[in-house]
Amino acid sequence: MIDIPALQSYHSRIEASFEHWLPAATTHPGQLHEAMRYAALNGGKQIRPLLVYASGKALDAPIETLDDPACAVEFIHVFSLVHDDLPAMDDDDLRRGKPTCHKVYDDATAILAGDALQSLAFYTLSHSTRIEVAAERRLQMLEVLSLASGSRGMAGGQAIDIASEGEQLTIAELEDMHIHKTGTLIRASIKLGALSSPHATLDQIELLDHYAKCIGLSYQIQDDILDIESDTITLGKTQGADLARNKPTYPALLGLDGAKQRVRELYEQSMDSLSTFDQHADMLRQLSRYIINRSC
Repeated sequence: MIDIPALQSYHSRIEASFEHWLPAATTHPGQLHEAMRYAALNGGKQIRPLLVYASGKALDAPIETLDDPACAVEFIHVFSLVHDDLPAMDDDDLRRGKPTCHKVYDDATAILAGDALQSLAFYTLSHSTRIEVAAERRLQMLEVLSLASGSRGMAGGQAIDIASEGEQLTIAELEDMHIHKTGTLIRASIKLGALSSPHATLDQIELLDHYAKCIGLSYQIQDDILDIESDTITLGKTQGADLARNKPTYPALLGLDGAKQRVRELYEQSMDSLSTFDQHADMLRQLSRYIINRSC
C-alpha cells in the first residue's frame, strides 16, 4: 500500500512549488500564462515529481531541497503532454479528463505554452535557492534534465513514435522507442532526487538508475495494456487511441498475457535494484507496485 499521508504531503509541496514558479494568469501576456497554468495545474498523477521525492528520501536528502527539482521535471512532462496532444502529433481532445490545452485555447497558444514550460523548468533548476548541492552537482542536474528532454531522450522517442505508426517493429525497436519517449524522463526524475542528496554514492545512483529503467518500461507497457482494457472516463484520455492509429504496442507484439508477464518481470527487477536500500526506499517500492497495478 502507498503511504497516503506522505503522498498527500508531496502533492501539496508540488502544488506550492508550481504556484511559486508559474507566472500569475494576470501577468502580461495573460493568455499565455493562463494556458501554462491550465496545463500544469490540471491535476494528473504527478508520478515523476513523486519519484524525485522518493529517490531523494531513499538517500536522506532534505525534503525542501527536492521541491524545485520535482517541480522542474513536472514542467518538462507537462510541456511534452501539451505538444503531444496537438493535431500535428497525437491529435487528442482529452487530457486528465479535461479538454486539452489547444482545445481550450488554440494551437499556437498551446505550442507557446509548452515552449514556455520547458524554459521555465531550466530556470527553476538554475535559480532555486533551496537546492543545497555544490554548483558542479547543480550543473549535472541541468545536464540530466536537458538530455532527457531532447533528441536523445523524450523528443527523440516521440520522433520515433511518429515514424513508427503503421510499421511493424521488433520488441527491441519498441523498447528503444519507449526507453527514449517515456523512460528517460522517469530516469531523470530518479537521478534528480539522488543528485539532490550530498550523501549519494555512485553505486547507489547506478542501482536507482536501473530501478528507474525498469519502472519506466513497465509504465509504458501498462499504458499499452490500459489502452485496451480500460475506458475513456477512467483513463482521462481517449481509450483505444493507439489501436486506432495503428501504433506499435506491447500487446500487439507479445499478446495481452505476454505484455502482463513482461510487466511482472520488470517489477521484480525493480525490486531487486532496491534490495540493498533500507526502509527509506519504501516509497520507491510502493510506487513500483502502483505503476503495474494502476487503472489510469
